Amino acid sequence: MSPLTLAYLALISALASGIIALGADRYPALLRYGSSILLGLCGLLAVITGLWAMIDEAPTKDLLALGLPWLKWHLRLDALSGFFFGVVGILVFAVSLFAPGYLREYTHRKNQNALSVLGLFTGLFILGMLLVLLADDAFVFMISWELMSVSSYFLVVYQHQHAANRRAAFLYLLMAHIGGLAILLGFGVLAGFGGGFTFGAMRAAELSATWASIAFALAFFGFGMKAGMVPLHAWLPEAHPVAPSHISALMSGVMLKVAIYGLIRFTYDLIGDIQWQWGLVMLVIGSASTLLGVLYAMLRNNLKRLLAYSSIENIGIILSGLGLSMIFIGTGHKILGVIGLIAALYHVLSHALFKGLLFLGAGAIAHATHEYDLNNMGGLIRRMPQTSVFFLIGCMSIAGIPLLNGFVSEWLTFQTALQAPVLESGVLRSIIPVAAAVLALSAALAAACFVKVYGVAFLGQARSRHAARAREVDFGMRAAMGLLAFLCVVFGIFPSTVISIIDAVPNLLLGAGPPSATAQGWLWLTPISPKVASYSAPLVFVAIIIFALISYLVLRRRAVDIRRGPAWDCGFGSLNSRMQYTGTAFSMPIQRIFAPVWDLKEEIEETKNSAQPLRTEGMRHQMQALDRSWSRVYEPIGRLVLLAARRIGRIQTGSIHTYLAYSFFTLILLLWVVT
Repeated sequence: MSPLTLAYLALISALASGIIALGADRYPALLRYGSSILLGLCGLLAVITGLWAMIDEAPTKDLLALGLPWLKWHLRLDALSGFFFGVVGILVFAVSLFAPGYLREYTHRKNQNALSVLGLFTGLFILGMLLVLLADDAFVFMISWELMSVSSYFLVVYQHQHAANRRAAFLYLLMAHIGGLAILLGFGVLAGFGGGFTFGAMRAAELSATWASIAFALAFFGFGMKAGMVPLHAWLPEAHPVAPSHISALMSGVMLKVAIYGLIRFTYDLIGDIQWQWGLVMLVIGSASTLLGVLYAMLRNNLKRLLAYSSIENIGIILSGLGLSMIFIGTGHKILGVIGLIAALYHVLSHALFKGLLFLGAGAIAHATHEYDLNNMGGLIRRMPQTSVFFLIGCMSIAGIPLLNGFVSEWLTFQTALQAPVLESGVLRSIIPVAAAVLALSAALAAACFVKVYGVAFLGQARSRHAARAREVDFGMRAAMGLLAFLCVVFGIFPSTVISIIDAVPNLLLGAGPPSATAQGWLWLTPISPKVASYSAPLVFVAIIIFALISYLVLRRRAVDIRRGPAWDCGFGSLNSRMQYTGTAFSMPIQRIFAPVWDLKEEIEETKNSAQPLRTEGMRHQMQALDRSWSRVYEPIGRLVLLAARRIGRIQTGSIHTYLAYSFFTLILLLWVVT
């Protein structure tokens, strides 16, 4: 048996999970258990396949007679596709544990949506993602890409009775197809020079620097739009929040990474001859995505929308790592380029884990409270203690706190950026430190953002009746979150072991791995060399455990009786939830500092006493922070499209004579072109 055979079994499991869900409208248990079990099997097989492909390192190929008679399907599994196979598999398995409990509400009789649609398109969505990773020609890649996009469109619009869902789904589908067209054109450039649609022919294509840059620009636009980079991110904060939470976890956790896979495959593997200018563009856009993503997230109080904007920030970190890698490779520093690539891949893995965990946590909170607004939560740490622990690990990981996986990938990215002095170009030596400073600022803002999320949602008193009545979710949902939280910790404590496995990807693409990253064994991570920088997460972990034990023993020995009494209320009466910081109040200082970033609409309504006009009886503050990309990019494009449509519409006269004249002159023109 080869790893490709296991990959086929994973595909069959994903397809079978969708087919078996067709009977869910009549037998809802089929969706909660039959379909979920097959998804879990698919996830396990994908993880094993990915590990096998990375450890074995030898690519395996296959040719299937599934396409047109003269265009069979070329499939290939190598270390790069194996790595992303494993990432997708982990999250699919976690979702399969989470779904039965979460979908209980959807299987209620009051639910107006077809359960078969949800199950069928979930299976097809996962099938499409896995097929993209196996494609070895442009034909299969684009079919799989469209399968992934169209099936996820139906999942976004699943609760179609809400106008916001229909609008988000239309925007997503429109931008997905614009991006898909750009990717198709990029493949067309490579196929034109390579003489075939297979990736093997494209790798052999000899492109001039100009045509290579055109192909890269098309691919970067297309894959970047799917990944949600600024300013092509408009669909992401609209589509991710409206899908069911376990679908949001898949879309944000792994679908965006499939786009990153496509970008790496296209640039590092198919084009091959990387130019440093591409890396500079990617670094600048990645830095902008990082900063703007976290700033937009900071002002959101809808938990899922906040997490969606946070995904833009993390995609920016991945693009920054890839940009640094390309700059160093393009300037002849291959080993530093390898470290940048590994930093990006590590953040791909980290983001899939902690963002999947946080979206599942948001789903668990919504399942227990029916709330997504942070300002209607509060006090959940006492009502959902295990969920609060898992969610805290996700918040700490995304904030880049040491001992968790988010810290490792961001630290590797910084270590790559700090090697800028080796470059000969003064411009690059100046820009890279600025990008590193932007990354550092974004990391600090991300920490503040998730302190707000956790503090407002889980601490203090309940702010709504639903939050006050919340109960812990069932075992399966907690097991899914616990698994991802556990992996966040493990991948944070043993980064050297993880990198020794990821090492197969740069060996495949660049013919070299990081020579010193794991040279000191599993205990030390030394990306450049032991003399330059080193990090030992296991030793830090042991030191923290020892310190905690000593502190516990000392405090226990000195323990005295503690008197507990009511908290001092400053003479205003008993404490209540209205005295607590809201999400808006928490982010207000940052909103004032970075005010030019958003289109702010702020209203203050003051209610006066009719008998005493100088006396204020009430005051209401309302603030909206709108995404500037809408007013600066999309609305002008929309106006241009409408203007062009009105101009073109003038040719529609309603006269049959005019239409016959159009046909006649078109025929004359075509005959002239042909001759």
